[in-house]
This record gives sequence, structure tokens and C-alpha cells, in this order.
Amino acid sequence: MRKLLNTLYVTTPEAYLTKDGENVVIRVKDKDIFRIPVLNIEGIVTFGYMGASPALIKMCAERNVGLCFLSANGQFQGRVSGPIKGNVLLRRIQYRIADDTNKSLEISRLFIAGKIANSRTVIDRFKRDHISSNEQLSLFLSVSDKLKRSKNQALVAESSDALRGIEGEAATTYFSVFNQMIISQCEDFPFSGRNRRPPKDKVNALLSFVYTLLNHEVQSALETVGLDPYVGFLHTDRPGRASLALDMMEELRAYLADRLVLSLINRKQISGKGFVEHGDNGIVMDEDVRKEVLLAWQKRKRETIIHPYLNESVPIGLIPYIQAMLLARFLRNDLDNYPVFLMK
Repeated sequence: MRKLLNTLYVTTPEAYLTKDGENVVIRVKDKDIFRIPVLNIEGIVTFGYMGASPALIKMCAERNVGLCFLSANGQFQGRVSGPIKGNVLLRRIQYRIADDTNKSLEISRLFIAGKIANSRTVIDRFKRDHISSNEQLSLFLSVSDKLKRSKNQALVAESSDALRGIEGEAATTYFSVFNQMIISQCEDFPFSGRNRRPPKDKVNALLSFVYTLLNHEVQSALETVGLDPYVGFLHTDRPGRASLALDMMEELRAYLADRLVLSLINRKQISGKGFVEHGDNGIVMDEDVRKEVLLAWQKRKRETIIHPYLNESVPIGLIPYIQAMLLARFLRNDLDNYPVFLMK
């Protein structure tokens, strides 16, 4: 099993990344403020960075350390990776399946059914642990039933367009009660529905930010096992879009991202005061909130669970890699079906 290494998050806007021997060095105003051996990290994510030296970029590419650049508010800007070293036979299989409408649809059904099932589990857990009034119980039971029907519909969708319609309707249903799962700081974190580009409220800003972190993890995992993250089965090809990463993210959003956002708010780990309106960028978090979210994200990745398919104890941070590995095995016909990740 792959070893879980750290991701280095650089949040200081004036930071410059450079190399010293086998170390990654963060420099601010010509002063070294942090260094870490490159062997101890698997990725670097920067926010509003000033720059990175060619030597540092070369070392990251050679050591397979993903280097991802985000704007100060978490919008994806670019990614640097080394030469493609994946199994060419595996990628050729991936491309052939991506061009086969029926085979692509079979895999896409599993991604979306998994997403809906995990969203339903979030609803059911909240219903079990926090609901006392009959009115609210009735609402959550209704949402859970709708999501169950949507999951069953996804498994038999007759086209990708039909599947996208089912996914969209299920997402609307799920997010219709997301506001009610915020049981602390309710006035500071109102939520009336999912929106993005730009996020119009604090909850959407958090969701978009954590989804960006998840996308980085999934894309790195796919590259590690030899798959092409830019050729997907449900998300259509578009220059610069990691379509397969977006496909695989679907089954992981509720467990790895949505639950983290709810916990940060409900446990008062972040405050509504740490958000500002930023013109065309919508609502963005300040540096303190961003650091708190990143700390919580890293801590969550170190927690362990029993993987539902492998039946082994694994760090949560390895779930994207495990699912990418299982997808690769399925594409090679080593598995009869792709075992989508399902929350328990």
C-alpha cells in the first residue's frame, strides 16, 4: 500500500518557492522561513504565490511531487507535473472505453449512483443523530426516499444526458436540506442552495474551496496509478479540464468534503467573520480561515477507516489513491466491476 505523505500548503501571498539541495524552501522577502525535505511530501499547493524557481519546478517534476497553483481565494490556476510515466497499455484501454458510449455510461452510472448513495448517508446520519421534531423528521425522510429513487434511476440511466439530469435533480434535493444540517452559527452561515463561479455565500465558498483540494488529491492519485486524469467517462473532454478527476470526485464529495464543511461550522472551528465580499470573486475566506480549513483537511486525511471494499484499515487521505487503483484494475479486467466507495 502506498505511504501517506504530507501535502505542503503555502498560504503566505508573498512567498517564493525555491530549492536548496534536496529541500523545498519557502522564502519571504529574501529570508528563508520554512524548509522540508522533498522526500517527505507528495504535493505542494500554493495560494496567490509570487513565484517558484525553475530548479524547484524541475525537482518536483523529477520526484513526482505535484505542484498546484491556486489564486488567493482557491480558484485553480495551473498545475505542473513531470513526464508521463503511466502504463501506456492502461491509458490506451482508458481511451478506448472513453470513446465507447455504452462502456463509458456503465462506469458513469457507478460514479453517480455512489455520489447519490453517499449524499443520502449524510442525510440519514444527521436524521439519526440530530433530529427530534416530527416535522423535520418527515422532511428528511422524504429527502432520503427521493435520493434512494434517484440512485436506482442512475443505475439504469439510458444515456449520459439522462444520467446528468438525474444527478442534477439529486443534488438539488440533497442541498435543499443542507442549510438545516447547519446547527451552529446559523445566522453567520446561511445557505439557500449550491452556487459557484463565484460563490455567493460563506457556505458555498467553503464547499468550492474544499472541492478544489479534493480535485487536487484525485488528480494526483489518477496520475500515480497511470491513468490520464484529463480523459473522463461522464464529464466531456475540454482543454485544461481534468475530466476523469471530476468523474471520480463525485463519489467522494459527500464523505471527504461536505462532512468536513459541516463539521467546521457546527464545531465552531471557523467564524463567519473570516469571510469578505471580493467583487467578481464573490465571497472569499481570509488567510486565518483558509489556514484553519487546511489544518482540518490535513488532520482528517490522517484519520483511519476500514475501507468498505478492501476491508482493511487505511488513512482517509489514501481513499482517492485506493479508488484510482481499483478503477485501473477494473479497466484492465482484473475486477468484474468497479467497487465505488460507499460510506458506512
